Amino acid sequence: MDGISLSIKEILDDLEYGLGLQLFAGGSGSDHRVFSPRIQKPGLALTGYTEHLHPERIQVLGNTEISYLYQADGEHARTSINRLCSFPISCFIITKGLTPPDFLLESADKAGIPVLGTHHQSSTFISLITKFLEERLLPTTHLHGVLIDVLGVGVLLTGKSGIGKSECALDLVIRGHRLVADDMVFIKKKMPAALVGQAEETIQHLMEIRGLGIINIKDLYGVSSIREKKIIDMVLELVEWNPDQEYDRLGVDDRRTTILGVDVPHICIPVRPGRNLGSIIEVAARNFLLKGMGYHSARDFQERLLTRLEVQPLGDEVE
Repeated sequence: MDGISLSIKEILDDLEYGLGLQLFAGGSGSDHRVFSPRIQKPGLALTGYTEHLHPERIQVLGNTEISYLYQADGEHARTSINRLCSFPISCFIITKGLTPPDFLLESADKAGIPVLGTHHQSSTFISLITKFLEERLLPTTHLHGVLIDVLGVGVLLTGKSGIGKSECALDLVIRGHRLVADDMVFIKKKMPAALVGQAEETIQHLMEIRGLGIINIKDLYGVSSIREKKIIDMVLELVEWNPDQEYDRLGVDDRRTTILGVDVPHICIPVRPGRNLGSIIEVAARNFLLKGMGYHSARDFQERLLTRLEVQPLGDEVE
């Protein structure tokens, strides 16, 4: 199976999310990979019904499952566990600090399936592990650009090197908006369809201004001038002004670009001397907010114009 994955050892070693895991058995399978943020409670699979078992998912055993294994007929329970362990299970995790039956540990250890334990209640642990897996397994990418929070709108400035992205961002910070990342934006896809951008740790809060060098926005303008991460709502591409190219003058048709499978509004802003890009970007963010409330200025103008043309004739007919 291809894609982003985590080993059981990486999950076991995590301290950030407070999973509180310990290894009971099956250490030889600590290199098993987990590809999906979804988990499964095996339930009926413990009775021998494995029709809907998803072995690639983490299998969580709570109080109900462990109680069943202790109270079920010994031979039947052993047979069911042996059958369950014949599948390529990623791992078992026992919740609530419960002690798993010896035959489960023996079968899992023989099959090389890790058995982990946690003191958390099942509901709490499922919430923690799901959040952890979603954070670590979702698609990511890096884009050259600047991400800034303008009036609560996550604006990703793109364009070729030297076109003025950082200078625009600095102007916006001076106006009271907030820098998220400069030069390189680390983007992670959040379910169901949101893109979250942040800076790489080594360049967080830093900005490069040609002629000045590296400046620290947090130190210069305070904590209110920066954000750790922000959902990307729109992409503004700065392009060099070309007099031979026709640029959108109405904005009726909304262009979009795709990042990690997510469609994001995309606007091209031609750059030339005399254009106040900071103000233009601010207006673009305000216009985005208006569209979110259902008001589209360009389409409203088009409808009013078409209505007027239908009502008022352009002139007398020529005989």
